[in-house]
Amino acid sequence: MKTFAVAVGTALLFTATAGVAEAAPAYTFAKFETYSSTAKAVTYDAKVPAGAKAVVVSVPTISGGTTVLLKVKGLLPNRAYGAHVHVKKCGPLPADAGPHFQNVVDPVQPSVDPAYANPRNEIWLDVHTDGNGFAYTSSTVDWQFTERHAQSVVLHNEHTHTKPGEAGTAGPRLGCVNVSF
Repeated sequence: MKTFAVAVGTALLFTATAGVAEAAPAYTFAKFETYSSTAKAVTYDAKVPAGAKAVVVSVPTISGGTTVLLKVKGLLPNRAYGAHVHVKKCGPLPADAGPHFQNVVDPVQPSVDPAYANPRNEIWLDVHTDGNGFAYTSSTVDWQFTERHAQSVVLHNEHTHTKPGEAGTAGPRLGCVNVSF
C-alpha cells in the first residue's frame, strides 16, 4: 500500500508541476454496491463482493501519455481479475459500460483484433489478489484523454486474452467503477 501511495503522490506531483499536459487528472475512491443511480462502483457478481473497495487514479504524463493506477481491496483472495477502461458509465447491467476505450477505434465491434485490442491502444489493468483480496497495478500508454473521454473501469472474470479472435476479452463483467477520465 505504501508503494501505491508513493506512486500516486509522485504522479500527481509531476502532473501538477509539469504545466504542459492538456488532459486532466482523475481520481475515484469507491465501495462496490448493488446498482443505484448514485453508486460510484457497482457489483454484478459475488466475485466482486459488496463492500469491496477500489481506487482509480489517472494522470497525464509529461511526455504526453497517461498513467492509470488501480488498487482494489476486499475482493476474493488469490484470484485473477481482468480490468479495462471502458467508454461509458456503469449501469444496472454489466454491458452498460460499453466497449473498452480505444485510442484508435476498431471499426469492427466487439473488437477482438490484436491490432486494436492490445495494451498500447487500450488501458489494461489486470490484477491478481493476494491472500487478503488486495491488489494494485498500473498501466501507462503514450496517449491522453483529450476530446474523447472514458467513463469507467470494469473488472472481468479472468486475465485478458491476446490471441486473434479473442484479443481483449476477459470473461464476464463482475464489477464496474465510475471514473471521469
